[in-house]
Amino acid sequence: MTTHIPPATEVLVVADCWSAEPEADAIIHRAIEAASGMVEDDTADAELAVMLTDDTGIRTLNNNWRGMDKATNVLSFPALQPPEGADVPDDMPMMLGDIAIAYETTRREADDEEKTFANHLSHLAIHGFLHLVGYDHENNEDAEEMEQKEREILATLGIPDPYANQGEVI
Repeated sequence: MTTHIPPATEVLVVADCWSAEPEADAIIHRAIEAASGMVEDDTADAELAVMLTDDTGIRTLNNNWRGMDKATNVLSFPALQPPEGADVPDDMPMMLGDIAIAYETTRREADDEEKTFANHLSHLAIHGFLHLVGYDHENNEDAEEMEQKEREILATLGIPDPYANQGEVI
Protein backbone atom coordinates (compact mmCIF):
# COMPACT_ATOMS: atom_id res chain seq x y z
CA MET A 1 0.00 0.00 0.00
CA THR A 2 1.35 3.41 -0.97
CA THR A 3 1.28 6.23 1.51
CA HIS A 4 -0.47 9.35 0.26
CA ILE A 5 1.66 12.49 0.40
CA PRO A 6 -0.39 15.70 0.25
CA PRO A 7 0.90 18.80 -1.50
CA ALA A 8 2.94 21.26 0.54
CA THR A 9 0.38 23.82 1.64
CA GLU A 10 1.25 27.22 3.04
CA VAL A 11 -1.53 29.11 4.80
CA LEU A 12 -1.00 32.87 4.89
CA VAL A 13 -3.17 34.94 7.20
CA VAL A 14 -3.36 38.47 5.79
CA ALA A 15 -6.42 39.79 7.66
CA ASP A 16 -6.70 40.20 11.43
CA CYS A 17 -10.32 38.98 11.46
CA TRP A 18 -9.04 35.40 11.07
CA SER A 19 -7.74 35.57 14.66
CA ALA A 20 -11.32 34.66 15.63
CA GLU A 21 -10.69 31.22 14.08
CA PRO A 22 -7.36 29.96 15.48
CA GLU A 23 -7.94 26.47 14.05
CA ALA A 24 -8.30 27.71 10.45
CA ASP A 25 -4.77 26.63 9.47
CA ALA A 26 -5.32 23.06 10.73
CA ILE A 27 -8.78 22.87 9.13
CA ILE A 28 -7.39 23.89 5.75
CA HIS A 29 -4.47 21.47 5.92
CA ARG A 30 -6.83 18.62 6.81
CA ALA A 31 -9.21 19.51 3.95
CA ILE A 32 -6.43 19.80 1.34
CA GLU A 33 -4.91 16.51 2.49
CA ALA A 34 -8.27 14.75 2.13
CA ALA A 35 -8.93 16.32 -1.27
CA SER A 36 -5.51 15.52 -2.67
CA GLY A 37 -5.96 11.88 -1.71
CA MET A 38 -9.13 11.64 -3.78
CA VAL A 39 -8.10 13.16 -7.09
CA GLU A 40 -6.36 11.45 -9.96
CA ASP A 41 -3.63 14.09 -10.28
CA ASP A 42 -0.41 13.29 -8.45
CA THR A 43 0.01 16.17 -6.03
CA ALA A 44 2.74 14.61 -3.86
CA ASP A 45 5.49 16.94 -5.07
CA ALA A 46 3.20 19.92 -5.55
CA GLU A 47 2.86 23.19 -3.67
CA LEU A 48 0.00 25.61 -3.13
CA ALA A 49 -0.77 28.64 -1.00
CA VAL A 50 -3.99 29.54 0.77
CA MET A 51 -4.44 33.20 1.64
CA LEU A 52 -6.90 33.97 4.42
CA THR A 53 -8.14 37.47 3.69
CA ASP A 54 -11.17 39.62 4.37
CA ASP A 55 -14.03 40.80 2.16
CA THR A 56 -12.11 43.92 1.11
CA GLY A 57 -9.10 41.89 -0.01
CA ILE A 58 -11.09 39.29 -1.91
CA ARG A 59 -13.23 41.98 -3.52
CA THR A 60 -10.07 43.57 -4.90
CA LEU A 61 -8.86 40.20 -6.23
CA ASN A 62 -12.28 39.43 -7.71
CA ASN A 63 -12.40 42.82 -9.43
CA ASN A 64 -8.81 42.70 -10.71
CA TRP A 65 -8.90 39.10 -11.99
CA ARG A 66 -12.56 38.47 -12.84
CA GLY A 67 -13.95 41.97 -13.39
CA MET A 68 -16.51 41.43 -10.62
CA ASP A 69 -16.56 44.27 -8.10
CA LYS A 70 -17.92 42.28 -5.16
CA ALA A 71 -16.74 40.06 -2.35
CA THR A 72 -17.00 36.30 -2.72
CA ASN A 73 -16.17 33.35 -0.48
CA VAL A 74 -13.29 31.68 -2.34
CA LEU A 75 -11.16 32.32 -5.40
CA SER A 76 -8.67 29.97 -7.01
CA PHE A 77 -5.74 30.91 -9.21
CA PRO A 78 -4.27 27.82 -10.92
CA ALA A 79 -0.58 28.16 -11.70
CA LEU A 80 0.58 28.05 -15.28
CA GLN A 81 2.36 24.79 -15.91
CA PRO A 82 5.50 24.45 -18.02
CA PRO A 83 4.80 23.26 -21.58
CA GLU A 84 5.04 19.55 -22.29
CA GLY A 85 8.69 18.64 -22.84
CA ALA A 86 10.05 21.79 -21.18
CA ASP A 87 13.42 21.47 -19.47
CA VAL A 88 12.36 21.59 -15.82
CA PRO A 89 14.78 20.73 -12.98
CA ASP A 90 13.94 17.37 -11.38
CA ASP A 91 13.84 18.90 -7.91
CA MET A 92 11.46 21.73 -8.86
CA PRO A 93 8.05 21.22 -7.24
CA MET A 94 4.92 21.54 -9.31
CA MET A 95 3.08 24.72 -8.39
CA LEU A 96 -0.67 24.08 -8.19
CA GLY A 97 -1.60 27.71 -7.57
CA ASP A 98 -3.22 29.89 -4.95
CA ILE A 99 -6.53 29.96 -3.10
CA ALA A 100 -7.98 33.02 -1.36
CA ILE A 101 -10.77 32.73 1.24
CA ALA A 102 -12.65 35.70 2.72
CA TYR A 103 -13.46 35.58 6.42
CA GLU A 104 -16.64 37.70 6.59
CA THR A 105 -18.34 36.00 3.65
CA THR A 106 -17.39 32.56 4.94
CA ARG A 107 -18.70 33.41 8.42
CA ARG A 108 -21.95 34.90 7.07
CA GLU A 109 -22.63 31.92 4.80
CA ALA A 110 -21.93 29.41 7.58
CA ASP A 111 -24.29 31.26 9.92
CA ASP A 112 -27.00 31.73 7.26
CA GLU A 113 -26.85 28.07 6.24
CA GLU A 114 -26.60 26.86 9.87
CA LYS A 115 -23.29 25.10 9.25
CA THR A 116 -20.29 25.10 11.51
CA PHE A 117 -17.59 27.51 10.44
CA ALA A 118 -15.08 24.64 10.33
CA ASN A 119 -17.27 22.58 8.00
CA HIS A 120 -17.88 25.50 5.65
CA LEU A 121 -14.19 26.46 5.64
CA SER A 122 -13.30 22.84 4.83
CA HIS A 123 -15.75 22.89 1.94
CA LEU A 124 -14.34 26.13 0.54
CA ALA A 125 -10.74 24.87 0.80
CA ILE A 126 -11.72 21.66 -1.02
CA HIS A 127 -13.66 23.63 -3.63
CA GLY A 128 -10.65 25.87 -4.24
CA PHE A 129 -8.28 22.90 -4.41
CA LEU A 130 -10.46 21.13 -6.97
CA HIS A 131 -10.30 24.23 -9.18
CA LEU A 132 -6.49 24.08 -8.97
CA VAL A 133 -6.47 20.50 -10.27
CA GLY A 134 -8.85 21.19 -13.14
CA TYR A 135 -12.43 20.93 -11.90
CA ASP A 136 -14.88 23.70 -12.68
CA HIS A 137 -18.60 24.47 -12.66
CA GLU A 138 -19.00 26.38 -15.92
CA ASN A 139 -21.83 24.14 -17.07
CA ASN A 140 -24.33 21.84 -15.34
CA GLU A 141 -22.48 18.61 -16.14
CA ASP A 142 -19.15 19.93 -14.80
CA ALA A 143 -20.89 21.44 -11.76
CA GLU A 144 -22.51 18.09 -10.92
CA GLU A 145 -19.16 16.30 -11.26
CA MET A 146 -17.40 18.85 -9.05
CA GLU A 147 -20.15 18.85 -6.42
CA GLN A 148 -20.11 15.05 -6.28
CA LYS A 149 -16.34 15.05 -5.76
CA GLU A 150 -16.77 17.66 -2.99
CA ARG A 151 -19.42 15.49 -1.31
CA GLU A 152 -17.15 12.43 -1.45
CA ILE A 153 -14.18 14.28 0.03
CA LEU A 154 -16.27 15.98 2.73
CA ALA A 155 -17.80 12.62 3.68
CA THR A 156 -14.30 11.25 4.44
CA LEU A 157 -13.99 14.11 6.94
CA GLY A 158 -17.39 13.39 8.47
CA ILE A 159 -18.87 16.60 7.04
CA PRO A 160 -22.47 16.49 5.77
CA ASP A 161 -23.45 17.23 2.18
CA PRO A 162 -23.24 21.04 1.83
CA TYR A 163 -25.68 20.99 -1.08
CA ALA A 164 -28.42 19.01 0.68
CA ASN A 165 -30.54 22.06 1.52
CA GLN A 166 -29.62 24.51 -1.18
CA GLY A 167 -29.68 24.68 -4.92
CA GLU A 168 -26.94 27.18 -5.62
CA VAL A 169 -23.40 26.25 -6.64
CA ILE A 170 -20.58 28.10 -4.89
